[in-house]
Amino acid sequence: MDRATRRRRRRKAWIVVAVVVTVVLASTGGYVAWALNAPLPEPTVEWQTPDVSVPPAVTIAMPVEGSAAISVAGADEYLGAVASGIWMSSGSADPRPMASISKLITALVILDAKPLSGPDDPGPTINFGEADRDLFDEYYVLGATVAEMPRGTSMSLHDALATMLIPSASNYAEAVSTWAFGSQGAFVGAAQRWLAANGLTGTTIVEPTGISPRNTSTPSDMIAIGKLAAANPVIAQIAATASLNLPGPGAMFNTNGLLGTSGITGLKTGTLGENAYTLLYTAILDVGTGQPLSVTGIVLGGFSRDSVSTGVINLLDSIRGGFHNVPLSVRGQQVGTYTTAWGSAGRMVLLDSASILTWSDTPITVTMDTTRPETYEDGESVGTISWTAGPNTATADVTLEGGIERPTSWWRLTHPGELG
Repeated sequence: MDRATRRRRRRKAWIVVAVVVTVVLASTGGYVAWALNAPLPEPTVEWQTPDVSVPPAVTIAMPVEGSAAISVAGADEYLGAVASGIWMSSGSADPRPMASISKLITALVILDAKPLSGPDDPGPTINFGEADRDLFDEYYVLGATVAEMPRGTSMSLHDALATMLIPSASNYAEAVSTWAFGSQGAFVGAAQRWLAANGLTGTTIVEPTGISPRNTSTPSDMIAIGKLAAANPVIAQIAATASLNLPGPGAMFNTNGLLGTSGITGLKTGTLGENAYTLLYTAILDVGTGQPLSVTGIVLGGFSRDSVSTGVINLLDSIRGGFHNVPLSVRGQQVGTYTTAWGSAGRMVLLDSASILTWSDTPITVTMDTTRPETYEDGESVGTISWTAGPNTATADVTLEGGIERPTSWWRLTHPGELG
């Protein structure tokens, strides 16, 4: 082999060696760049669900005497849709004497025939005659509540209705109903048609005052009548008036001594002898749901005014007490741990305290969501935790406390199988 041939072969060998070295170096450099920049594996998350103490079931303190029923509007999401109908009842569902609650029906029937535009509308003027004034003595002898009607008395329909409802003046109930319909027979006929038109088949009315025990109603009809009365702005305003002073009858005080107590806003009391005390009431309860609850309730045939009042207050307090703000967590509370493939770990803590409004013993469910850390630094948001009870959900952010040490370059270079 001549010298020129040997040179050509050596040249080719060096070219091959150079190519191999170049390929090896290029491959090593590419791996290093990839390993140092490849996505890290997801940390392992171990949740530590916060313990939540669910309150015990609330006991609704329904009255234990006579017959009672209650309706609650504005809380269907908590109590169920049935609550805005008849939510709870106790005692017999049969008709009982409604006593002076009859006057509430009388007022509704009169306003159906002689409507007022609103609470500020006095309406037509009523001039009372001698026959009207004689009613004072007639009802006084019967032991009914009466109000003065001096000779020459005249007043607006609004004030006459107020005198009938606020002190429960029976003589005004008959006088105004006769004025509106011309006779008591005509009034009773109108009242019966009004009851039928409103589907109140469980109610009977034979006279306007409630002094007759034949004026009867069922708890469910009483709830419906209470809602109709509360929806009438004239009656609602009168029923919520604690006292009034008018020429003729003078100073008058509402027979409903519970006005303003436990949220009670109306409506009408009645009594017809022993063990026949009645109360048809409305109340507004602020329980923290945003929209106050609207309550309509009835007690028929209670033992006494005091016992019925106590029973109603206890009932309303038990409803109000059934709504609770349940503590769920505190700021900084640990709710989990992040553990990484490279041996570092970090605490997951809540950024804020949380609580939730619940009704009675409504179950509270917990859901937890995590997000992959991007910086692994202290305070980074890494998820949320949510609690749900009925219609409400409370959420708190989860953060990384203290951060997590990122892997070393050596770990990256030596763990290619764990890199993304």
